[in-house]
Amino acid sequence: MSEEAQKEDRTEQPTEKRLRDAREKGQVPRSRELANVAVLGCAVLALKATSGSVGAHSRDWMRDALRFDRALLDAPDRLLPHAAALVGKLALPLLPLLFAALAACLLAPMAMGGIRFASKSLQPDFGRLNPIKGFARVYGAESLAELVRSLLRVALIGGVGGWMVWRAFSSLLSMPQASLEAAVAGGVDLASSALLAMVGALAVLALIDVPWQHHQHKSKLKMTKQELRDEAKEAEGNPELKARVRQVQRQMSQRRMMEAVPTADVVVMNPTHYAVAMQYQPGMRAPKVVAKGVDEMALAIRALAEQHRVAVVEAPPLARALYRQSQVDQEIPVKLYAAVAQVLSYVYQLRAWVPGRGPMPAMAEFDVGADGAPDPDDGIPAR
Repeated sequence: MSEEAQKEDRTEQPTEKRLRDAREKGQVPRSRELANVAVLGCAVLALKATSGSVGAHSRDWMRDALRFDRALLDAPDRLLPHAAALVGKLALPLLPLLFAALAACLLAPMAMGGIRFASKSLQPDFGRLNPIKGFARVYGAESLAELVRSLLRVALIGGVGGWMVWRAFSSLLSMPQASLEAAVAGGVDLASSALLAMVGALAVLALIDVPWQHHQHKSKLKMTKQELRDEAKEAEGNPELKARVRQVQRQMSQRRMMEAVPTADVVVMNPTHYAVAMQYQPGMRAPKVVAKGVDEMALAIRALAEQHRVAVVEAPPLARALYRQSQVDQEIPVKLYAAVAQVLSYVYQLRAWVPGRGPMPAMAEFDVGADGAPDPDDGIPAR
């Protein structure tokens, strides 16, 4: 599929995840016009605020620079330090302007998309070396839009600058007749006013460019319907993968249960549909379920229990109640304490029974009531 066809298919607005991924890659809307206005505007405002001190300092500097020092002729090695000192004195009043411009460099990106350091943008992209893509960038729609903005920028700044010069033409002609102090103050005021007017002209461009850059940024990140479905599937999880994970987890759980069956004290059966294996050791508050299953799993639990000589008791009501109300590796519910205690008591009596020494212990049938307790009339003696 060609790139133009892909652009035609991208009809859906970008999701929040796509915008977040773009920000992580350093792809945020940027407006060159806003940056120019911020830097130049802050510098001009700083110049207007410090115009008095800048003018006085410039006047003093000029006097010092034009003053002739005969000692410099006798010591040529002092010329370089003297020139450096003059440059340093000239740069001192410009420090507020530099700090204001530096602050504007930070504020302009924050107004658009924030300041972000994206390490991915520093990685080499050999796709940019493609001459075909480079030709498309140079002669594409973005380059045409940048050319239009540049022409408007030049026209606005040139027009405003020409208008300011024409408006202050009479003041410029009178400056040679004025005193040095008045000429410097007037020149600084005229320059700051002209720069402020140019900032206003650039602000008009910025008001147009900022919404346009936001629109262009979202247009580049538009998605196809298939990309939306893929992202939703990724967010919710691939159904096939989730099913496979559940299958593996179920197999691992079943394997752990089967490994725990030989350690059980008793397996309660239904007799073939349900099986629950329980273990009780001194120190436990209540018996713990170590395995449970239905149908084929129930038969496998029973076979493994018989193989390791674990007692198997057929108690259908209790088996159903244990299966539905208990969890593997957890204690049995409180309401089943009495019924399970009677089953364990029967198992312990059966272990202690010796053939030929009295009748074999027997456990009468009983029902598990609605609350999980055995029916008091089932004939099983309480422990």
